[in-house]
Amino acid sequence: MTSDSSDPDASRADDASPDDGKHDDATAHIDLPGHVRAVRSEIEHQIERARADFEHVNERINERSGRNLLMAIAIGLAIGIIVIASLIFIKELFLLFVVPVCLLGIFEFSRALQASGRRVDIVPQLVAALALLLTAYFLAADTAWVITFAVVTFVVVWRLIVQMASHDGRRYADVIADVLVAGFVQIYVTFMGSLALVLLRQEHGELWLLTIISVAVATDTGAYASGVMFGKHPMAPRISPKKTWEGFAGAAIASIAVATAMAALLLHLPWWTGPIVGAAILASATIGDLGESMIKRDLGIKDMSSWLPGHGGVLDRLDSLLLSMPAALALYIVLYPLTVA
Repeated sequence: MTSDSSDPDASRADDASPDDGKHDDATAHIDLPGHVRAVRSEIEHQIERARADFEHVNERINERSGRNLLMAIAIGLAIGIIVIASLIFIKELFLLFVVPVCLLGIFEFSRALQASGRRVDIVPQLVAALALLLTAYFLAADTAWVITFAVVTFVVVWRLIVQMASHDGRRYADVIADVLVAGFVQIYVTFMGSLALVLLRQEHGELWLLTIISVAVATDTGAYASGVMFGKHPMAPRISPKKTWEGFAGAAIASIAVATAMAALLLHLPWWTGPIVGAAILASATIGDLGESMIKRDLGIKDMSSWLPGHGGVLDRLDSLLLSMPAALALYIVLYPLTVA
């Protein structure tokens, strides 16, 4: 009997029970922060792995497309919101968008030409462009044609006067090239851009302009998406190696689909006019895109500038739109009388 009460092992076992509980609580208290750190480390590891996978995929897309796609989408959306808001709510605000954009295009084109060895007078080019753009919106269309002739004459004569005053011994062929380039800058950028303002001032011109811009954007987007996914057969390898016939097919589908929807829902035209609008803008936008690519290849540059990350320069985004403006104005003149009341 006495041996049980005096058993040292039993005594130690009884004494150890409360201590073990305290030890377990202390262990749990100590391990909880460690568990939290382990979970946090695992989450950070998964996030880092997902980011690495995303960057890998993004690099492959950028390598195939030749641009920073995410940045291009973000900038494109921002520009799109500005354009749509101005045309839908207060169309006069679109003037505040077109004029600076065209002037920036003139500036970067002139700088690119200067870098290639051409003599271009930037300030006279900008002054002439501003005069023509404002005339196109605020004065009659007939006056705009006269001003176009006047501004081309102005920049050409200015270049000749500066050349004669410089006495730098420039070759006759180079002087002629400089003169032709001076006039071409105004025709290619300013005159084409001014047609958008001529269309804007017409009755429901803002809706037509929104339609044309939407179709041109759909053409570029369809060509890009289809070309990235399916492009195998180059369309014009000597001018633009990345443009493919598969991309052109995607552009055709996108342009006709968007044009048909916009013609019926926004312009209230018969449905069959949609494919006509889509085909016309598809052709003009494609020619404009290839034309600018040919100019850049002749100048030995990839982009006109780096002002728009993911896009290049202003003219790199305007190339398809500029050549679409004559087609847009012609479509308005021919198809507007068909508007369903």
